This record gives sequence, structure tokens and C-alpha cells, in this order.
Amino acid sequence: MRDLLYRVRKLAVRLATFANMIGTAVLFFLVAIMNVDVVARGIFHAPFRGVVEVVIFSLVLIVFLQLPNVVHGDRLTRSDGFLSYAGSSNPRLANFVRRTIDAIACIFMAMITWAMWPEFLEAFESCHFFSQPEFGPAPTGNFFVDFGDAMARCDYFGTPGIFTAPWWPAKLAILFGVALSSVLFAFKAFLGNEPAPAQDEGSTA
Repeated sequence: MRDLLYRVRKLAVRLATFANMIGTAVLFFLVAIMNVDVVARGIFHAPFRGVVEVVIFSLVLIVFLQLPNVVHGDRLTRSDGFLSYAGSSNPRLANFVRRTIDAIACIFMAMITWAMWPEFLEAFESCHFFSQPEFGPAPTGNFFVDFGDAMARCDYFGTPGIFTAPWWPAKLAILFGVALSSVLFAFKAFLGNEPAPAQDEGSTA
């Protein structure tokens, strides 16, 4: 049973690493967009329209796609002065407190996941990918045409005529990030930071 838990944890860590890579790619895209806006404003006096909306949307993706990897690497901002002091004088107490904090964090992440699930479904179902919409043309049978029409029906974020994007990808990123973080916190609370026996997980950190 314990070996199975280690394997599931390894899979969760790999998912966190992959999501972190996607978040990093979004970050590079955001940097490129902001540089284009600076050059366009300074040289051509024609600022990139929608740069504020792009920044807000991208930040949501970056934060929640990279959150699980931050949780796995113990890089969440927190005050660990007591844990550092207790770790040197009473390691068992420090380990108990650390696992208790991780268990509480797991519960909170699970609560956020529970709250985000209906919001994601509502945003996704607004597109009517798999159902006949109340308004608009009926599906044509052409995947690309129907997909484009569905994306145009989605609940959107942004300013019409400047920049709009469907809400469901951002809410999916939030849902994925907090759900995977909850799983990783659960493993931290149950298994601690001990490595899997006879396995090297250093490459997934």
C-alpha cells in the first residue's frame, strides 16, 4: 500500500513539474507581450490594445499552474522560525507541527477545489460544446467551425472590441492548481518529505 502511495505521489510531482513548465511558457509570453507594448508605445505611439487584460489573464494562469510545484518544493511563503528552532531541539515535535500544517493546508485547498468545480462547469457549459445552444446557429458537423462558434459563445473576460478570452481555461487552471496542491499537501501530511525507497525523485523537484 505504501509503495502505491509513493508511485501516486511521483505521478503527482510529475504533473506539477509539467504544469510549472506551461506556467513558465506563459510567463515568457507575457514578458514578450509587455516588451512589444513598450516598443509600440515608445517608438510608434501605438500601444498594444488589451495589454492590461492579457496581463491579468496570464497572471491567473501563471500563479495556479506553478502553485503545485511551489507546494512540492516547500517554497510557499510562510513563517518557519518556530519550526526551525523546534527542529534543532525537538525534531519529533517539529515534524508533527509541520505535518499538521500540511494537513490543514490540504483541507483548505480541497475546499477551494470544491468551490471552483461548479464555477468551472458553469463557464465551460456556457460554450455549449456538446449541446444545442439556445441562441445561434446549429452545429454544422465541421469540427473547426463548430469549435469556433462555441468559443465565441463562452462567458468571457475582458473588454469587447479590445481583448476577450473565454473564462473556462482560467478557471480550469485554478481548479487544476488547487486540486493538485491539495493532493501534494495530503502526501506531505501522510508521508512527510521522506524519499521513496530505492527511488530517486530528485529530478522531479
